[in-house]
Amino acid sequence: MTKIIEIYTTFTCPYCSRAKQLLQTKGAAYTEYDVTMDQAKRAEMAHRAPGARTVPQIFIGGVSIGGFDDMNALDKAGKLDPMLAELGLQ
Repeated sequence: MTKIIEIYTTFTCPYCSRAKQLLQTKGAAYTEYDVTMDQAKRAEMAHRAPGARTVPQIFIGGVSIGGFDDMNALDKAGKLDPMLAELGLQ
């Protein structure tokens, strides 16, 4: 299992900014892939998260958790912190 957070973003996406901000408040490091002009990375994102056409697309430990709204819901349900702690990301 991958022990990192990956987030696919675009330059002007407000939800991408919110996702990164939430991760930063958790002290969780992440790798960002800007797909604004990178069709290969966009294709990679679509392959990893079939049907995903919007950004951000967030992967924690190699598992797709969806976008910002999904990650925010995990946080509000008290599930994000344990997920990050389990992977040693927090």
